Amino acid sequence: MAIDHIARVKELMPEILASDPSSTHAGTTPGSFASAPEIAAGRAGAKTYSSQDSPGIPKPSNKTAWDFMPTDWTLIEGFEDDYEKAEAWQRPQNYEPSTQLDSARCGIVTVEMQRVADREGHLTATQVRDEVAAGRMVIPANRNHLQHNLDPMAIGRASKTKVNANMGASPVSSGTDEEVEKLKWAERWGADTVMDLSTGGDLDACREAIIQNSTVPIGTVPIYSMIIGRRIEDLDEETILNTLRHQADQGVDYFTIHAGVLHEHLEYVKNRLIGIVSRGGSLLAKWMIHHSLQNPMYTLWEDICDVMRQHDVTFSIGDGLRPGGLADATDIAQLAELSTLGELTERAWRKGIQVMVEGPGHVPLDQIEFNMKVQRTLCHGAPFYVLGPLVTDVFPGYDHITSCIGATNAAWHGASMLCYVTPKEHLGLPKKDDVKQGCVAYKIAAHAADVALGIPGTRDWDDDLTRARAALNWQKHFDLSFDPDTARAYHDEDLDVDTDFCAMCGHDWCSVRISKEIQEFASGKSDDYQWQKAKVSAALSEEQQEILEKRGVLSPEELHRLASKTKKTMGAEEGKASCHSEVSDADKAQMLQIVELGSAD
Repeated sequence: MAIDHIARVKELMPEILASDPSSTHAGTTPGSFASAPEIAAGRAGAKTYSSQDSPGIPKPSNKTAWDFMPTDWTLIEGFEDDYEKAEAWQRPQNYEPSTQLDSARCGIVTVEMQRVADREGHLTATQVRDEVAAGRMVIPANRNHLQHNLDPMAIGRASKTKVNANMGASPVSSGTDEEVEKLKWAERWGADTVMDLSTGGDLDACREAIIQNSTVPIGTVPIYSMIIGRRIEDLDEETILNTLRHQADQGVDYFTIHAGVLHEHLEYVKNRLIGIVSRGGSLLAKWMIHHSLQNPMYTLWEDICDVMRQHDVTFSIGDGLRPGGLADATDIAQLAELSTLGELTERAWRKGIQVMVEGPGHVPLDQIEFNMKVQRTLCHGAPFYVLGPLVTDVFPGYDHITSCIGATNAAWHGASMLCYVTPKEHLGLPKKDDVKQGCVAYKIAAHAADVALGIPGTRDWDDDLTRARAALNWQKHFDLSFDPDTARAYHDEDLDVDTDFCAMCGHDWCSVRISKEIQEFASGKSDDYQWQKAKVSAALSEEQQEILEKRGVLSPEELHRLASKTKKTMGAEEGKASCHSEVSDADKAQMLQIVELGSAD
C-alpha cells in the first residue's frame, strides 16, 4: 500500500498562529511559528511578538508600568479594573509631562513617538504610545541630544530588535578622533545605539564629540567618570549626582547604573570561577566591602531618578553580577540581582523614568530562554538589553560568532536589544574592522529573530533577494544584500562576468539555472528581476580590493587585475575561473563570453 506522504506531512504541520513576516505572503512557507501577536495596550500585550513558552518557563508578569504610578496621581473611581489608560488617572494640577513615559501616560503622542512609528513601519504612533505607557518600550532621546542630530528610535519587544555597539578610548589605546570615526563606522554598519565606554584619555571631550556627531542614542556608564582622579573608596553622593547631572546636560540618552548589586549578594559570588566581570559591578562591590555599607546607587535611586527626569534620560539598569563564564550562569547571585532590578524598575516608573534592563553575558544555549523569560516576569516586561550571550567560552578571537548564536536565541525568546560582541572581546579594544564584524554579526541575529517572530514585513527584504537570486540577476542580488561590496568582491574573485551561473557550480551543474528553465516552475521568472545578458562587472572599488586583500587569498597581481578590469580586459589568468562550463574547454568558453556580450570591445 502506497504511503500518502503529502497527507502525512499536512497532518503533522502545527497550526501557525502568528502573522506572516512577508507582507506579500510570498513563497510556500506557512509563516511564523511564534506566539500569536497581541499588540494591545496594558497587560493584554504582554506576549507581543514572542516565542512560545517551553514547559516550566515562568509566565509573564501580570503587571505593567501602569501598576507603578507616581504617588501624586489618583485613580479615578470606576476605573479600578480598567486603569491602563490616561482617562483613568487624575494628575496634579498644572502637571507638565517631562519624559516620554509621562507623555504616554497622559495619552499624548509625541513627535518622537510618531518618528518611531514611521521608522518601524508595522506600528502606529498610538501603538508606540501605548507600549511606552506600559513600560514595554523606551525611546532614549535626551532633549539636549535632540538639539543635535539624534534620530529618535525605540527599543521594545513590539518593535524590531535593535543592536548596540560599544566603543570608547582606553588608558592604553585610542582617542577622541578615532572613537568618533568608529561611531560613524558603527552607524554605517547598522548600530541602532552606541555606548561610549571610555576609561582613558579626555572622557569629557570624547563624550561631547560622540554626542554631537551621532544620529543614534548614546549610552554611558557614568561610574567610569566618577572615579577619574580618585579611588573608588572615595566615591561619595555628591560626586555621583554631579557626574550624572553633567552627562545629562551633555545629552547622554541612557545611563547604565549598577544599582542592583547589593551588599547581601556578594557572598554568593565568592565561589564563582571568574567572580564579577562587570567593571561597574566590581567597583561598587569593592566600595561596599570597604565601607560595609549598601550600594550607594541603590540608596540614591530616587535622587538619581530626579536628575534623569530633567532631561528625559533613560535607565539601562546594569547587570553588575552577570556571569563571565558558562560555569557561573543563572546562579543565585545573578538572579538575586535581577530580582532587585525588577524592584528598581518599579521605583523608576513611579518617578516617570523610562527603563530598560541589562542582561547576561555568558549563558549555555539551553538556559537562554529561561533567562529571557524570568526577566519578563521579574521586571514586568521592561525591555531586556543583553550582551550576547556567549554560548561557549573557548573561541577567543571568534566571540562575535559564539555570542551571535546566543544573541539570535535571546532575541527570539524576548530580548529587545542586543549588545554586540566583536572579535576582540576579552582580548583588547576593538578597531574599525572589529566594529564592522561585530555589527554585521548582530544585525544578522536581530533580523533572523524578527523574521522568526513574525513581525510584519520583516521578511520582504529576504524575499526580494531570493527573487533576484532565482533570476540569477547578480547586480540586483548584490544591491539587496546588507554588504554589497563584500558580496560583489567575493563573486568577482572567481568570476568577473555576471552570467547565468556562478563559480561554485559552473554552467552545467547550476540548479538555480536549471530550475529557472523549467517552464512549470515560477522560479526566477519575476518580471521585475529579469536581466538580458551576461555582463562584465565594473572594476572593484578600493574598499572591495581591501576586503579581498584582508582575506589573504589573492596575490597582489590578482588584486591588480580585478581592480583594473574593463570590458576590454575580460580574459582570466591561468588557473582562474574563466566563466566556463565544466564540459567546455577554456577557449570555447572564452568565445561564448564574447558572443554573449555582443563583442569584445
